[in-house]
Amino acid sequence: IKIYSLHVECKVTSRFAHTVITSKIVNRANESREANFEVELPKTAFITNFSMSIDGKVYPGIIKEKASAQKEYDTAVSHGQSAGLVKITSRKLEQFHVSVSIAASSKVTFELMYEELLKRQLGKFELLIKVRPKQLVKHFQIDVHIFEPQGIRFVETDSTFMTNELTEALTKVQNETKAHILFKPTVDQQKINPELEETLLNGDFVVRYDVKRGATAGDIQIVNGYFVHYFAPHEMPVFPKNVVFVIDRSGSMAGRKIEQTRDALLKILQDLRPEDHFSFITFNSKVVEWKSSLLQATAENVASAAGFVRTLSASGGTDINRALLTAVSGLDKAERLTERSVSMIILLTDGQPTSGENNVEVIQENIQKAVNGKYALFCLGFGFDVSYKFLEKMALSNGGIARRIYENADAALQLQGFYQEVATPILMQIEMQYPENAVEGLTQNHFKLFFEGSEVIVSGKISNELDLLAVEIKAQSHTSDLTLKEEANVKEKEQVFQNQSYVFGNFIERLWAYLTIQQLLEKSISAQEEEQKALEAQALDLSLRYSFVTPLTSMVVTKPAGQQQMELANKPTEAG
Repeated sequence: IKIYSLHVECKVTSRFAHTVITSKIVNRANESREANFEVELPKTAFITNFSMSIDGKVYPGIIKEKASAQKEYDTAVSHGQSAGLVKITSRKLEQFHVSVSIAASSKVTFELMYEELLKRQLGKFELLIKVRPKQLVKHFQIDVHIFEPQGIRFVETDSTFMTNELTEALTKVQNETKAHILFKPTVDQQKINPELEETLLNGDFVVRYDVKRGATAGDIQIVNGYFVHYFAPHEMPVFPKNVVFVIDRSGSMAGRKIEQTRDALLKILQDLRPEDHFSFITFNSKVVEWKSSLLQATAENVASAAGFVRTLSASGGTDINRALLTAVSGLDKAERLTERSVSMIILLTDGQPTSGENNVEVIQENIQKAVNGKYALFCLGFGFDVSYKFLEKMALSNGGIARRIYENADAALQLQGFYQEVATPILMQIEMQYPENAVEGLTQNHFKLFFEGSEVIVSGKISNELDLLAVEIKAQSHTSDLTLKEEANVKEKEQVFQNQSYVFGNFIERLWAYLTIQQLLEKSISAQEEEQKALEAQALDLSLRYSFVTPLTSMVVTKPAGQQQMELANKPTEAG
């Protein structure tokens, strides 16, 4: 079985990435063989299309509502569950794997298409392409086109498998608004060494870039009646933070996890700003406060905290409820905090609540009542014994986010990386306002916090008659209340994309649908049952209308007669 061609074509238009992976395989044996198509794609992406063509006959994947796809599958396949075609493989990736039996000297072409909105983190957008053909490929290429009307500030590529020979196969061309990256190694360049038929291509191929920004109220882009508004202010004064770190030191944290936690906390302490206030709470079945109140991050206090962190050891149970309530009351009682400052709680735990209150619903209720919208709660789940669903619901109900920390060698870096994302809040209470009668289907337009290096994105549909789209942004910075205004000329904005050959038609509409689905699903996590059903129904409707494989839909993949006729591709989620 030979892969004779493998192409990854990626078009990024205004942060929205559309990727097509095409693999062509021939069976050179004189009997039928199994051809495999195994690719990894970012977890943040939605699959939109898949097909196999075998000797000219096309077998398309059909996207359906999850339950009806499952029913169809159960009817067709009498012998129980298949493992499903998609599974999470690592911190950032999930794998799509399908195999089909093809006759001697037959050919098959697999094609997978997925889309995602690139998210700005720490001042960069990242496009991640996983490369692992497992054999030498005669025609191999990665072709990335980026078009950013705002202008491209820089583009860089990075890869875990580059050698000097392979670098020669990489070309990068860039002008004001476009970049083209082509990686096209010959068979010889792919080889580990000339004698061996083994490939070097195994790992990540990453493109990172950022766009240029004026000092205005962001950037508006319009295509076919849909708009997207990007807002990423920079060089603003930073809000002082009041941070309470709530660290699990129960028995299961013993060994490597507590070591990595110590390493990460020591680095994080170095990153605190002198005007920040901070405190530590550690817990097993007992809750211990490092100090009775929050302290300013002076050199002396940071050194004393580092001494405390170095002594962290792990044993005993897990009383998440009391630990978090203690953190909230610490912030409630805190005195001498800076007038305009941002208060947050960062919880790190690796398990389920086992001591004190251990009913997760009761804990969620207690915490939400105590926090009462005053502070942001971030929940980091270390490893796979946590109830991620519980942590995610708790974070989202309290203005924060949840993240899983994977138990790898780089866990300390993951912890630090997360802290860096939330370390520099520069705006609070951001309201993105648009003319009420002229805009519908608006995505989230109120944001509690904005962190340096990220980006606010709002999208919606504008009514036909509108000539000027007026926007107003209100927000609080550390030093003042801001009001920013901007007007976009609809016709002029539409022009920008008119003559771009590689813009896929209605991409802002698809971007709007992608963002809306993501937000509906996120909202449904912390919603009550009735509202949850309504949000999911809305997300399902959009998933089907725009053909996205989301947690509410499945793709039914049919195969030629005589093989396991049908398989399902579902979207795995971090909460399982």
